[in-house]
Amino acid sequence: MLNKEQILNADDVKREEIQIPEWNGSVFIAVMSGTARDRFESSIIGKNGGANTANIRAKLAAATIVDEEGVLMFSEKDITALGKKSAAALDRIYEASQKLNRLTDGDVDELAKNS
Repeated sequence: MLNKEQILNADDVKREEIQIPEWNGSVFIAVMSGTARDRFESSIIGKNGGANTANIRAKLAAATIVDEEGVLMFSEKDITALGKKSAAALDRIYEASQKLNRLTDGDVDELAKNS
């Protein structure tokens, strides 16, 4: 049985490198912390309680793209600019980030229902 220290000291924030041919290179994406995941989920719930999927690919990219040290490269201020990038590139990041973070399209629908 894990104790408190073992849980808090576990290195559980994994990252992986993905190729983005549209940008002629690669990026690292990382597992979101629990706090970051909650922030992302809150950002996709609209004021009326429905799903707000506007710029969802850019939002997830901003929440998961990290540098070599594992530090987020983008902030909420960058979401609009990221949203103007290639849909194909953002789709690659979105799909890889969904898989790495165990986030499904059904999760988005469920958030909207429960809000």
